Amino acid sequence: MKKQELIHLHGLLSEVRAEYEDAPEPELDLTGYEEFGVQPTSIHRSKTDHKRAVFELIHGLTDSLDEKEAVPATAD
Repeated sequence: MKKQELIHLHGLLSEVRAEYEDAPEPELDLTGYEEFGVQPTSIHRSKTDHKRAVFELIHGLTDSLDEKEAVPATAD
């Protein structure tokens, strides 16, 4: 994945984060992401930094989803 594509993905995940935080009871633990300090707008940072930030953000989002009650998948 190219750096530009990674920055785009980082921006999209940040939008997902913003939508999730607008939920009635957001339970995100993004301390690892926030402590790392790389934002989608940090275009001067390296590709490796954005890759780590994306993984930190993904882990924070998915960990909070794992804690919620799972909805069984059914086909109609």
